[in-house]
Amino acid sequence: MQDIAKNIQRIKAEIAAELIKSGRKVEEITLVAVTKTHPVQDIETALKSGITHFGENKVQEAVRKLAMLSAPYAGFHFIGHLQSNKINQLLALKPLLIHSIDSLYLADKLHRALGRTNRTQEILVQVNVTEEESKSGVSFDNAKEMIAKIAGYSTLYVRGLMTIGKLDPDPEVSRPYFKQLKALFDEVRKDFPEGFDYLSMGMSHDWQIALQEGSNMLRIGSAIFGNRVHGDRK
Repeated sequence: MQDIAKNIQRIKAEIAAELIKSGRKVEEITLVAVTKTHPVQDIETALKSGITHFGENKVQEAVRKLAMLSAPYAGFHFIGHLQSNKINQLLALKPLLIHSIDSLYLADKLHRALGRTNRTQEILVQVNVTEEESKSGVSFDNAKEMIAKIAGYSTLYVRGLMTIGKLDPDPEVSRPYFKQLKALFDEVRKDFPEGFDYLSMGMSHDWQIALQEGSNMLRIGSAIFGNRVHGDRK
């Protein structure tokens, strides 16, 4: 049985200790609790234990869970691969940030859906910096051009970049990829007068490395909630 409150306290203390080494402030970091497959009661516990941002990977699961939440929160993040036929369902949930815009096609679909309701949406562009076929994201080589095109949509506000490191037992394997994305983030940021602020990289197994390489948004699930829950999730 996971002690969610203690896990959150421990992770926050570890983040603070890591930031001291680099002279950064805790206020600079957004901790997104990844709640995929975990029951609503666990999310409620996390929200009552200091978590203010949480993220879901699947639209249908988010629809069901958000309707049952009673504890207040600052932001719901969508962090999974977004299917174009689920866009309207997702927008109805009013996500604070969509992390996973991975193509011009998806950006165009999202732009059109937002335009029909006269809304705007803050997004991150997902970059497949490891170039693995199993992962979504624009290629690193095409990222700068793609970001510029996506930023041209009047309904979309590009707030930064997201990536997923190597799913390797040794988190150090991801360091060069995180370093590479931070360099791209700094380069692209020069072209944005304001608002290009978020570098979302680092999960339960590699967040320390990501933080050391400049991440300011961490997506942490199993280190808070334990292993994913399968089967009946209420």
